[in-house]
Amino acid sequence: MSNNPSIVIVDYGVGNIHSLANAIRYLGYKKIRISDQEQHIREADALILPGVGAFGESVRNLRKSMLHLILGEAVLIQKKPILGICVGMQMLAEGSEENGWHEGLSWIPGKVKKLVLPATFSVPQVGWNNVFIQQNDPLFTRTSENPNFYFDHSYHFETSPEYRMAWCDFGIEVTAAVYRDNIFGVQFHPEKSQSSGLKLFRGFLNAV
Repeated sequence: MSNNPSIVIVDYGVGNIHSLANAIRYLGYKKIRISDQEQHIREADALILPGVGAFGESVRNLRKSMLHLILGEAVLIQKKPILGICVGMQMLAEGSEENGWHEGLSWIPGKVKKLVLPATFSVPQVGWNNVFIQQNDPLFTRTSENPNFYFDHSYHFETSPEYRMAWCDFGIEVTAAVYRDNIFGVQFHPEKSQSSGLKLFRGFLNAV
């Protein structure tokens, strides 16, 4: 374990990456890069894949810059831990039906589908929701039992229970976090979730 891991926030042209970097710096981590460079990704101890906006645009940007191949080697072969956030989490899936079908990275089995909710709930899911944890380690080792996080999305990751780390109740069970080996993803925005988000980042990075 490193007390000062090297962290790369993957820059592929989308995402609120500077607020994300500021949240991690607030925790005292100094070796943070916002980068799309292969060498920086190879040298990193941990990777963060942010995401804001449409799935299709995000995947196209990754592939245009060949980052899907660079990240594939780093994550699948070198086994670097990675945390996907919001659309960054959704891209871990096989694909998404948002605005037509778009292929994902296929690192975690499952598909991204539009939220279909009871009449008393509205899409998108925007705001604070409690999260129910199925697997604590490593993301939720420092949070409260049912922590509160900030969500903002219209599509959700449908996956099997073995890959689901946490969920929230929004008329249906919405996947809040996924994992497989060294690959992690959260649907909510830790960087907008105050103390719960900071504790989640600390749990992830302490495990590196």
